[in-house]
Amino acid sequence: MSTLPKTSRPAKSATTTEPPPRHSMLTDARLRVVLLVSVHAGAEDRFLHAYEQLSQQVAAVPGHISDQLCQSIENPSQWLITSEWESAPPFLSWVESPEHREMVKPLHGCVEDTRSLRFSVLRETFSAKEAAGRRAASPVQLAPRLGDGLVRHALTFTVKPGSEQSVAKILADYAAPEARVDENTRLYRTSLFMSGNRVVRAVEVKGDLVAALRHVARQPEVRAVEEAINPHLEEDRDLDDPEAARDFFMRAALPVVHHLTADPSRPPNLRRHMLLYPVKEGCGPAVASLLARQDDLAVTKSKAAMASDGGEGQHTIVSSTVFQRDDIVVRMVDMDVPLDRDLAVAAGVSGPRAAAVLGRLLDPGANGKKKIDLSSEAGLRRFLTDCDMEPVTDRRAADY
Repeated sequence: MSTLPKTSRPAKSATTTEPPPRHSMLTDARLRVVLLVSVHAGAEDRFLHAYEQLSQQVAAVPGHISDQLCQSIENPSQWLITSEWESAPPFLSWVESPEHREMVKPLHGCVEDTRSLRFSVLRETFSAKEAAGRRAASPVQLAPRLGDGLVRHALTFTVKPGSEQSVAKILADYAAPEARVDENTRLYRTSLFMSGNRVVRAVEVKGDLVAALRHVARQPEVRAVEEAINPHLEEDRDLDDPEAARDFFMRAALPVVHHLTADPSRPPNLRRHMLLYPVKEGCGPAVASLLARQDDLAVTKSKAAMASDGGEGQHTIVSSTVFQRDDIVVRMVDMDVPLDRDLAVAAGVSGPRAAAVLGRLLDPGANGKKKIDLSSEAGLRRFLTDCDMEPVTDRRAADY
């Protein structure tokens, strides 16, 4: 990880407590999804037919508001599909579902390339004629979320019980691919963790995430690793079949739903942890939302305390990323201090009420425990020991 030396960091103000750089899909803002599509020559009619079927199915999905299909006036093979959703959570729930994968299959044979972009609606302008009638329905004037220049993504899958050590060795020993993808995109960091037979691989990219993932997939050293772990996977996959490979990686995707950075200078000697939460059935979105709110609160309190001390001290959490799909919730934290220095903040709870709520959303049976106790130091310590995944490899930009 590239960092600034202490002597070159900007001075910290003792009087300001700016909100931490953060971005989150867990808001009540409307969501605009933009899908850029390149259609094969001669496949326009099939594409239009597939879109008509898909749009009728999507219209019945809870949270969907509208969609539009547009064609480029400069390049007829370039198309644009936009859709609007009540908020991000219903869209995420749908786009990661088996139903979505079945819906979009008719498009696969028509399109050459796709790219999906997702935006929160922060402002909206109407003509003077429409403004009076629509003012009450206009979105809340939300403040823009601040970023740190990195795009994050994760994959998760399970391996056959008993193969964990073999898989860990394969994943730890691979040769790193070239970090530079193009003039605008660079691999920044790859972190891989295991808990039991579950693998979580998180990537951080400067630039275009899709371009970076395609770059990595084409590298022979990466392909060799993927082939080597294939026999150990609980779910079979065929990387020589593009559609089968696409389906596997869609199922394995673990999207970011929340990220915040307390200190964009990213000081040295950070400790990275990946925490896998044992979530009760159907409670994944609630757990992710709670953890996001608690991390925001913890970092805001930390910044205020440091400001009152003249900029001295350390953040317990320097950055936090919550990944969630269905009931799989993983929280990746970079810390200035050991995990047990502030047990509650490390676990994602800032007080007794949050601890009680999170405790009700978690499944004690998932870790073989009769009870999850987040109200005591001993209980928090046991919980973190159970949730803290084992690091397998952590490649930073300097390592590539």
